[in-house]
Amino acid sequence: MSDNKIQGSGAAGGVQPVLVLNAGSSSLKYQLVVPETGEKQAGGTIERIGESGSDVADHSAALARMTDELRADGIDLRSVPLRAVGHRVVHGGPDFSEPVVIDDAVLDRVRELSALAPLHNPAAVTGIEAAREHFDVPHVAVFDTAFFSSLPPEASTYAVPRDLAEKHAIRRYGFHGTSHQWVSQAAAELLDRPLGELRQVILHLGNGCSASAVRGGVAVDTSMGLTPLQGLVMGTRSGDVDPGLHAYLGREAGLSLKEIDTLLNKKSGVLGLSGVNDFRELEKCLAGGDAEARLAFDVVVHRLKHYVGAYLAILGGIDVLVFTAGIGENSIALRAAVTEGLEGLGISIDRARNGARSKQARVISPQGSRVAVAVVPTNEELAIARQTAELVG
Repeated sequence: MSDNKIQGSGAAGGVQPVLVLNAGSSSLKYQLVVPETGEKQAGGTIERIGESGSDVADHSAALARMTDELRADGIDLRSVPLRAVGHRVVHGGPDFSEPVVIDDAVLDRVRELSALAPLHNPAAVTGIEAAREHFDVPHVAVFDTAFFSSLPPEASTYAVPRDLAEKHAIRRYGFHGTSHQWVSQAAAELLDRPLGELRQVILHLGNGCSASAVRGGVAVDTSMGLTPLQGLVMGTRSGDVDPGLHAYLGREAGLSLKEIDTLLNKKSGVLGLSGVNDFRELEKCLAGGDAEARLAFDVVVHRLKHYVGAYLAILGGIDVLVFTAGIGENSIALRAAVTEGLEGLGISIDRARNGARSKQARVISPQGSRVAVAVVPTNEELAIARQTAELVG
C-alpha cells in the first residue's frame, strides 16, 4: 500500500462520512456526506480532466485536487474517519440489481458492461480505479439501473428475437434509478402516507430526463431503455424516435452509425429544436416570442403528457404525480403546462402554490385533490451515501 494512500477509520461512533464520487470522462463530482443526518460537509466538481491545456492530467490528479480543495475548506481527509467511498455507476446490466462492494471481479464486470453505456461506464471505471488507489476504505458501486431491475417482463422486454436479446443482454434497463427510488420514498413521507399504498408517476427532469411508474415503492415501468437515449425529450437527446430513422439517415443522408448516434445523443432534443440546451435559456427565448423555442417547449410538454397518460393506464390510476431534478424542481411554466388539461384525470395544480419558490418538498395541487401533485427535490448523493453505509455496516 502506498504511503500516500488515505486510510479510513474503523472507530465506532462519532461522525463517519461517506465520500460520494461521480466520475465523468472529463469531470469528477464529489460530496462528503454524513448518511445518518444528511449533512453535506463539502462538495465540488473538478472539470476539464485530461483536456488540452488543463493542469488536471487524469482522475488520480483530480482526486489529489479534490483533497487539496477539501483541505482548503478545513477538511483534511487524513484525519476524517472516512467510512467508505460510494461510486455512481450508470449501467449495471443484467448482473447488478443492488449496490455491491467493489473488488477486482466487480470492476472487471463494470468494464465489460461499457458496451451498454459507452459514454458512462468507462469513466466510472477510471474513477473507481483512481479512488481505490487513493483511499484505503471499502468502495461501493451504486447503479442507476438497479431500481428498475424489478420491471415486469412485459415492461422490460423488447419485441426482438429472443436468442439475440439473450446473447447481447438486450432489454429495458432504465436510468436515474437512484433518484426515482429516493423521490418515491420522499413523496410518501411528504404526504404522510405508507409507501406501499401509493401509485406514483415520477418525472425526473434535468438535462437528462426520465419518467417512471412506481407501485408500492416498486418500479413497474420507466421511459429510458437499453440506453439513456430512449424516452422523453432531453437537453441534447432526442428521446423516442422511429427506429427506422437510423436506416433512413444512413441511406438518405449518408451518415454512419457513429454519426447517427452522436446526432441523437448530443445534437438533438431541445438543442436541436431551438439552438439552446439549457432550459432556463429556452424559457428566456420563449418569453421573447421565439417561435423555435415555443415549438421545442411544446414538444417537450407533449412527450411528458404522453408518458403521464401511459403510466396512469399501466398503474390503473395514480395517487401522486411528482416533479424532480433541476427543471422539474424549478420550472413553474413547465409544471403548469404538463398538468394543464388533465383535470378530468384528477390532476391539477394550484397556481399560487406552483409559483412559490422553495427548495423544500411541497404539494402544489389544490387542497383535497384526488391526485396529489408534488415537487420533491432529489438527492442522489445522499441516497448513494446511505446505500453505501448500509452495505458496509
